[in-house]
Amino acid sequence: MVNLILEYSRYLMLLIMILYTILNLYVLRSLDPAWQNRICRRQMWLTFLLQFLGYAIIYLKTEELEMLQFYTIQVVVFFVYYMLFGLIYRHGSRVLISNTIMLVTIGIMEQTRLDVSYAQRQFFYVCIGFVLTLLIPVVIRYMHVLAKWAWLYGILGIALLAVVWRTGNTTLGAQLSISLGPITLQPSEFIKITFVFFTASMLQKSTSFKNVVVTTIVAAIHVLILVASTDLGSALVYFVSYVFMLFVATHQPLYLVAGFGSGGVAGVLAYRLFTHVQTRVKMWQDPFYDYSGGSYQIAQCMFAISTGGWLGLGFYQGIPTTIPLARNDAVFAALWEEFGGIFCVCLILTYLGFVLQMIWVSTWMNEMFYKLVGFGLAVLFGFQVFLHVGGVTKLIPMTGITLPLISYGGSSVLSTMIIIGIIQGLHLMKEKEVRELDAKRRYEEQRHYEEQRRREEERCDEERRQYEERQRRSREDARRSRTGSEPERRTGRRSAEHVEEDGFEIIERGKSAAQNTRQGGEAEAAPDEQGDHDGLYGGDAAVRGGHRLHGVFPL
Repeated sequence: MVNLILEYSRYLMLLIMILYTILNLYVLRSLDPAWQNRICRRQMWLTFLLQFLGYAIIYLKTEELEMLQFYTIQVVVFFVYYMLFGLIYRHGSRVLISNTIMLVTIGIMEQTRLDVSYAQRQFFYVCIGFVLTLLIPVVIRYMHVLAKWAWLYGILGIALLAVVWRTGNTTLGAQLSISLGPITLQPSEFIKITFVFFTASMLQKSTSFKNVVVTTIVAAIHVLILVASTDLGSALVYFVSYVFMLFVATHQPLYLVAGFGSGGVAGVLAYRLFTHVQTRVKMWQDPFYDYSGGSYQIAQCMFAISTGGWLGLGFYQGIPTTIPLARNDAVFAALWEEFGGIFCVCLILTYLGFVLQMIWVSTWMNEMFYKLVGFGLAVLFGFQVFLHVGGVTKLIPMTGITLPLISYGGSSVLSTMIIIGIIQGLHLMKEKEVRELDAKRRYEEQRHYEEQRRREEERCDEERRQYEERQRRSREDARRSRTGSEPERRTGRRSAEHVEEDGFEIIERGKSAAQNTRQGGEAEAAPDEQGDHDGLYGGDAAVRGGHRLHGVFPL
């Protein structure tokens, strides 16, 4: 029975991921917040269903109650976080939140399958990250001085990278982290955010050649320190994000060509200077040239991918623990082995939707600083996914870059959560501007209809005065017609008939004006309910004017 459940569960999990991916791309076709929220709620139900199936399989394989307790805590935390974010930030991006929870769910589920102790630590980092995503949007929305601290970002980033270079812990030949008591941090994960802020702050001031040279020198110092620390993967992420931000700020293709040209030259120099770069290139060319040594990891990744195929072996049915560093550097291969290639393609498309949402927020911004910050963070996030997936699938040499929100690592998870919080802050900032412009537009429309109503009433009053004057004259003519000669009586009767015809004409004009005003108000006010009210309000003014004429001209 258990084997039957395990066999059919992989197809159900694959179907859930396909449906989620379709909704994730479908939600981007409309910017209506209410419509997006409905789609995101369906995505959340799919996420919880995937999580339920995953932990049901884990419990059936391990028969440990601890797994059910861990699962219950996760469900409660994820649900509370989703609801709390919606209450605090009613106009926040639910697309980013639903994607974040889905990726975190897959990550913790895979970490639990590999080693539950690492999964529990990962969950702790995720909880801290959730708190950060609730706090950071407030800072982004109300601290308008962030664009003025360019040199603070630059100096702080260079100083921290230099500390890691000189005193950092060495892991697999690279100086990546520093220890603060029981806590180990990888500063380059956080400095990449200050690096983006520095670049955006400098380029929004000026895109003159002199300013570009100064900014490039400071950015190059960041990259060179990372190269000296042999953290070449992070150096590549920093470099690519800077080149794209420079291109967006200046709109000069020459900078883009020069940037990637210099990057190619730097890659050749790195190959000649660093032996571990040469080793990685050889492993990329031939994963089995040193199978018992350095190429064992990439070879195991190839075995896992080929074993998993398109449908996968099923969750908890493979042996991903044989892949070195499967929980961080090669987690994509571990996912492929058990979930299959179709699931992993859907995962890549989910990341793509994530990046597109971030880029859309950046293009939505008016100020160049926020536009560059959003775009730079989107490039950081997207290029990091590309490096990890490309390295594991042998598309490019492995760089040791983690897969955001899925790979194990506190610094990686927290820095990604900070990026998500910043993007949410930008989204909320723009939403506020749009709502203010919308309110101003509705106010102007209301003023327009009020003015139209006033003019309509003045016109009706003027016509009423004119008719009263004609009626007075008609009474005088009628009096003369009764007492005067026959020609005077005929003139009086014609005058009375003309006054009556004028009354009918004025009433018809009042009705026509009321109808035209109502139709115009309804046509212009179609976009929103407030506009409907305003349009009808202007039309009703004219109707009331027509009714007033009915009172003057009884039929």
